[in-house]
Amino acid sequence: MNFGKVAYCKILVSVLCGLLFIFKAQAQSLYGANDTIVVPAIVYNGDTMSYKELSPVYVYLELTRAQRKALKEWTRLRNAVYVTYPYAKRAGIVFNDIQMHLNSIPDKQKRKDYIKSREKDLRKEFTKPLTDLSVYQGKVLMKLITRETGNTCYNIIHEYKGSFSAGFWQSVAWVFGSSLKQTYDAQNEDAEIEGFVQEVKRMYGI
Repeated sequence: MNFGKVAYCKILVSVLCGLLFIFKAQAQSLYGANDTIVVPAIVYNGDTMSYKELSPVYVYLELTRAQRKALKEWTRLRNAVYVTYPYAKRAGIVFNDIQMHLNSIPDKQKRKDYIKSREKDLRKEFTKPLTDLSVYQGKVLMKLITRETGNTCYNIIHEYKGSFSAGFWQSVAWVFGSSLKQTYDAQNEDAEIEGFVQEVKRMYGI
C-alpha cells in the first residue's frame, strides 16, 4: 500500500469516527436509560399514551347557487372598498380641512372665493380617477365619504354649493339607483363594509 492510499484511508477513518460520534450524541438524546424512544405523551382517562398531531385535512364541497351568488357579492363589495377607501380617506382629510378654514373666515364673499379655489384643486386631483369608477364603486365611495366626514354627500354639497346643486345631484344619483343621503352605520347595516375598511387599514397602514 503506497503512502497516498494510507493517507486517504486515514481521512476516511477520521470522517467515519466523526459521524459515529455525532450519531451517538444524537442517539443519547433520543433514547432513555433502557433504550426507549422518547416521544410526546398525553394523559387520557388516567392512562399515559403517546400521541402525534396530524396535519389538518380540508374538505371542500361544491357551492350551491345561493352560496356562489353570496360569494360573488362579498368579493364585489370587498374589491370596491379596497379601490375607493383611499379616495374617501383623502376626501375626508380635505373636507375637514376646508371646514376648519371656513370657520376662521367670517366674510361671505371670501368664503365663496376660498371654496372655489379648493374646488379647483379637488377637480384636478379627483376627476380622472373618480370617472374610472363603476356606478357600484361610486355608491360605496359615498358611503365611505360619509364615514370619514361625518356628513352625507348631500349635506356636503348643500353646505358648499347650495340647495339647488344638492338637489340636482341627488336627482342624478337617484337615476343611477343611489342616493347622496346615504348614512353610515358601522355596527349594523354597514358592518360588512366596516370590516373591509379595518382590513384595508391593517394591510396598508392607512
